[in-house]
Amino acid sequence: MTTIKHGWHTVRDAAGLPDLGIHDLRHSAASFMVNSGVDLFAVGKVLGHANVASTARYSHLANDTLLAAIEAGAKKQTAA
Repeated sequence: MTTIKHGWHTVRDAAGLPDLGIHDLRHSAASFMVNSGVDLFAVGKVLGHANVASTARYSHLANDTLLAAIEAGAKKQTAA
């Protein structure tokens, strides 16, 4: 066995997700990790990236993560 292509297509089609690619799962995993508070350096190590810039392209921040960042900044500013 040299490829998982046939097995992947079988599982993907059985799940009713004919357009889902394995690469899509890497993007989702990176986004889930970053949105859970894992830093980009650690996510990059998990994904096997040589630099953080590659990891940043994979990591899509959820709106509530962005809102939490804004609220943390506002709280810090009002405390000062």
